[in-house]
Amino acid sequence: MFTSKDLKKLIIPLIFEQLLAVSVGFVDTFMVSIAGEAAVSGVALVDNISNLLIQILSALATGGAVVCSQYLGSRNINMSKKSAGQLIFIMSTLSSLLMVISLIGNHGIINFIFGKIEKDVFESASIYFYITAISYPFLGVYNAGAALFRSIGNSKISMNTSLIMNIINICGNALFIFVFDMGVAGVALAPLISRIISAIIIIGLMFRTESAIRIKTCKDFLPSPSIIKKILSIGLPSGLENGMFQIGKLSVSSLTSTLGTAAIAANAVANTTTTFLNIPANAVGMAALTVVGQCLGAGEKDQAVYYSRRLMLFAYCGAWFMNLSAFLFANKFALGLFNLSPEAYAMALEVMVWFNIVSLFIWPSSFTMPNILRAAGDARFTMTVSIVSMWAFRVGFCYLCVLAFHGGLLAIWMGMYLDWAFRSLCFFVRFVRGKWLEQQVI
Repeated sequence: MFTSKDLKKLIIPLIFEQLLAVSVGFVDTFMVSIAGEAAVSGVALVDNISNLLIQILSALATGGAVVCSQYLGSRNINMSKKSAGQLIFIMSTLSSLLMVISLIGNHGIINFIFGKIEKDVFESASIYFYITAISYPFLGVYNAGAALFRSIGNSKISMNTSLIMNIINICGNALFIFVFDMGVAGVALAPLISRIISAIIIIGLMFRTESAIRIKTCKDFLPSPSIIKKILSIGLPSGLENGMFQIGKLSVSSLTSTLGTAAIAANAVANTTTTFLNIPANAVGMAALTVVGQCLGAGEKDQAVYYSRRLMLFAYCGAWFMNLSAFLFANKFALGLFNLSPEAYAMALEVMVWFNIVSLFIWPSSFTMPNILRAAGDARFTMTVSIVSMWAFRVGFCYLCVLAFHGGLLAIWMGMYLDWAFRSLCFFVRFVRGKWLEQQVI
């Protein structure tokens, strides 16, 4: 069903799109570091909250993409168009609700999650949270539209829109920070503007581009319970999985905040930098939703297995290339770009080296393979495994190490690596046994 050329056309734009998205996070952290470690820490803490909400929205977009892909595989174009309209309705409604909650509960949410933090860190976090919350509805609509274009194999549109969004973001950051000296507020204002523009572009393309997801009238956004149910059957377990995953990360972040400002800054920079290394495997995971979804929609289970194995090979090749490059020379270069104290620099480098080693073997099987299972509708299994693994290893192990045995930042990252190992084992066994192929979506 997919030639090598088809796979390249799908995956390569996704890699560039992921690179653009991660680059903006890197540039944001770099620019705000000029304002000092308190500003870096405040932005990093709020990014954990924002990532929780963004991951929930992305999971719902995944549900819509899987449903749309399977309808395309079965050649039911009419239902794929209806699925597109329903996904936009779901995403715009939920993201608007999240915005309202975030704006009203700004200080309370920060205090509840992170407890008592230093005053200057709290002030930076509060300003950043207020402004970024306004962008949630626009980001939700953009994510929905981008996921739908990927589901039809047209990842070039989402890449080009992401390029526009990220250019605006970076230029806006430079303007607001270096010219107007707005500090944390400038770092938040630039993505707000870029997300508004990207949402307008993606919706405009859905109305104008001739494709299997074209929206013809606003009536297509009116709720259809039967289609919404199909989308939520995948989106809700995935959303709960991602939500619990991010809540676990927030719990760990709150634990990190007890280790001091240097540890918070080191953790923030290490997280931002290592995200680059996951780009190829993450892009392959996004492509799997389209490829495996269309194969199964067409009833081609053998092809679904064949392409799944091929995609996993691509993911591992990408992981090895990126992590070996970082281990040999890129880690120190990346850390040298940030204004870190010697203590924070040493902590960040230590956890990054361990990240390189562990990622070679189990990152793709932890995070690329579950997208293959989700594309088949096996979202409840991935949800169960992820939640159990998160709370047992990433949260439980970390709290035990830090509170009982007085471990440092590396102990927290070791809990994350144990989490990856458990996930990899469970997902691999599920794939080999073939139970993921027995699921029904449409």
